[in-house]
Amino acid sequence: MIICIRNLARYNRRNIHYQKTIMTKHSYQKPSQQTQEDALKIARGTQRPAQTKEQTKLIAQGIQKGIDLYKKQQKEKARDLNRKLKKISSQKGQSVEPDDHEIQEIIVYRQHWLPWLLLFLTWLGVGIYFLI
Repeated sequence: MIICIRNLARYNRRNIHYQKTIMTKHSYQKPSQQTQEDALKIARGTQRPAQTKEQTKLIAQGIQKGIDLYKKQQKEKARDLNRKLKKISSQKGQSVEPDDHEIQEIIVYRQHWLPWLLLFLTWLGVGIYFLI
């Protein structure tokens, strides 16, 4: 019985620590005043004649959440882009070292078969014309 209580206490300590880390990662931030005003302005602009104030507020909250989600996505894209740019710039900084290897360029010209086929058929037609 005592062993079970000790294990339960350890589990609860770990679980509380885990919950605290989750809570800090996903804590909801209050939207800015400008976002709230923009959402309310859009909701009022699309308001129907028989619509109540509560419905308009709910629509404004939905618009506000959409704006916040869009801002989060844009920030995440900007962070990813900055990471990629830093990685590329660090790679360029490392590859600035002079290379003693000579770079050979091999250019291969490939032609399509259709012009050659038409040329051959033309010469064949001219040859048959003169033979007949």
